[in-house]
This record gives sequence, structure tokens and C-alpha cells, in this order.
Amino acid sequence: MSILDTVARMRASGREVVNLCVGEPSQGAPGPVRAALAEALTAGVPMGYSEAFGLRPLREQLAQLYQTRYGLPVEPERIALTTGSSGAFLLTFLAAFDPGDRVALARPGYPAYRTILSSLGCEVVELDCGPGQRFQPTVELLEAAAADGPLRGLVLASPANPTGTMVDAEQLSELAAWCRAHGTRLVSDEIYHGITASGDAGACARSHDEQAVVVSSFSKYWGMTGWRLGWTVLPDDLVEPVDALAGNYSLCPPVPAMHAALAAFEPASLAAAEAAVRAHAEARQVALAAVEELGWVDVAPADGAFYLYAGITPVLGGHPDSRAWCAALLEEQGVALTPGLDFDAVRGHGTVRLSLAAGAEAVDTALTRVGRFTDRTSG
Repeated sequence: MSILDTVARMRASGREVVNLCVGEPSQGAPGPVRAALAEALTAGVPMGYSEAFGLRPLREQLAQLYQTRYGLPVEPERIALTTGSSGAFLLTFLAAFDPGDRVALARPGYPAYRTILSSLGCEVVELDCGPGQRFQPTVELLEAAAADGPLRGLVLASPANPTGTMVDAEQLSELAAWCRAHGTRLVSDEIYHGITASGDAGACARSHDEQAVVVSSFSKYWGMTGWRLGWTVLPDDLVEPVDALAGNYSLCPPVPAMHAALAAFEPASLAAAEAAVRAHAEARQVALAAVEELGWVDVAPADGAFYLYAGITPVLGGHPDSRAWCAALLEEQGVALTPGLDFDAVRGHGTVRLSLAAGAEAVDTALTRVGRFTDRTSG
């Protein structure tokens, strides 16, 4: 976020900046979603409080999504709409874990998991997931972590932020089985489902464990980041506590966004989302074609989402770490990348994350500038 502040100041002063640091789809919400909001406001649709879990018609549509996409029957009563996926994680962690509980997650990983869990008094157990593990948790890593005490939870992200890597159905089944055998709550972050290199949606944790918690959002696949609308699919034992917590923390999800999201499942909306997925794939190919010449190493397999995560140690030059390198790149070349220290406090000093969401042309322009910067600083 501090990088975004710097980008805003540079642009305000007249500098041209290629921003590849934010995980935000550039296409925005589909046309039918925007039209549905305008129609609801014009027609005077009531925008007062909804029930704590959100509008039932939207929860019914999400239940149908799980049936259509994964072949999974999900009752609407198990689906809680939330204020973004962030709200879903807060409510889930509050309901599922107690202070002192040990909860495992991958490193590198999305920093908000660690921040929310720590703020609730949980002990965060970081699993060192490097290239040898395709940057994803393994049963072996869980076994090693459990040797120091029981794990009450595992937070899994597939596709993951910042790496874009995924676990396939077999690996997900193994992780889910381990969690069941050890009394470990599996919390599966699936907000990037549908944005994959293979074209399939991704493996849903509930296909392998009905007690798993699934978190998702309208932000990424549908490009609705600022609409702040996510959801969580809950096992039976968490429905009542999450309902009680939601009523106290947020009263209800954003009502205008819910009315608009009813149009997210229309054919035109899904077609727009799929067009964006194809654009991400084009940008991914541009980035992958450039990494060798840039001198980047240990590039994470870009299975999904819209990120490229890579090591830059060979090209750091005189910069002490990725944060300093990114700051210099932004100042000298007008290219904003995210330093890996945001995602990995141990090895992130030598890594960066590049967002592909700005599109192939922006990625190509940015990496050309990165090449010039690298030639000057490390040559």
C-alpha cells in the first residue's frame, strides 16, 4: 500500500508510471453488474439492512455455482456473504480458533492471513514452502510443524498469492485427509478460482472435506474489487457462531453490491470474466518469455491467479534487498512492483511479485524498463 501511495504522488506530479504492484483486475465489474446497480438505485430498491448472511437470492445463486462448477451440493444456509474475503477470514478465524491456537500457513503467502490471526492471539506457524514444494504446503511440512504442538488450523490458498501456484486434486485430497486425521481445521482460500492457466476452475476443498471452510470473493474473477463482496461456505458447526459474529461486526454485507452481484451470473457477465482470464493468460506468456533475459531465478509456476513471483538476487546490484530495489526501480524507471518482503520475511529480501492484471501491453512495457534498470545497476 505504501507503494501505491508513492505511485499516486508520482502521477500527481506528472510522472508516467506502469503499476504492476496491485492485485486488482483492470477490467472492472462486468457491464450487467454495473447496469443492475444503476437499475436497482433508479427503481428505488430498498437498500436497508439485509440478514446477517446477506440476500438469500444471491446465496442461492452461489449454491448453484458450486453445483455447476464443482458438482457439489451446497445449501444456501451454509453460505455467508461478507464484506470482501477479508471479512470472511476475520469471521471464520474468530469462530474457528481460540487465542493460543497454532494455525499453519505457507510462506511466502498473503500477509493478511498472518496479520489477522496474530491480532486474534493465534500462534502463526509458517511453513517454509520454496521451489522444492512448488511454494505450497505438503504433508511432510505439516508433520514437521505438528511435532512442536497440535495444529488447530491450516490456511491453504490455491491459486495462491503471491506465487500463483496451485495444488491439484490429489495433493488437496492428501492435505485434507491429514487435517481430518489430526483435528486440524482446513480453511481454503479460493478467491482466484476460475483464473487458471489450465482453464479449469481449480480444486474445491469441499470436494475432499465437508468440514473445510471455503472462502471466495467477487473481487478477482469478476473484477469487483472495490465492491467489497465476498463469501464463505461453512461447515455445520460454524454456521451459528459466524452468524452471531457477523451480526455484531458488520450487521450485514454491502447491500448495493449484493443487488448488483445478482447479475454476475448472467451469460454476458461470465463472458466478460472469461475474456479477462484470457487477457491474464496473454500477459502471463509475455512475462514468462522475459524472465530468463532479466536474470530472474526460481520463478514460481504460474498456474493461476495473475501473478509472477521470482527471485532477483542475481540482479540486486548494490541494493540491499528487494524493497530497496523496487523503490529504485520505481523512481528511475516508473515501474511499480511489490517486494517479496511483504510475503516472506525470511527470504523475501531476494524476491518480487509482478501483477499481470494490467494487461500484456503494460507488462511488456514494464519489463522492457526493468531490463534497462537491471543492465545499469547489475552490469
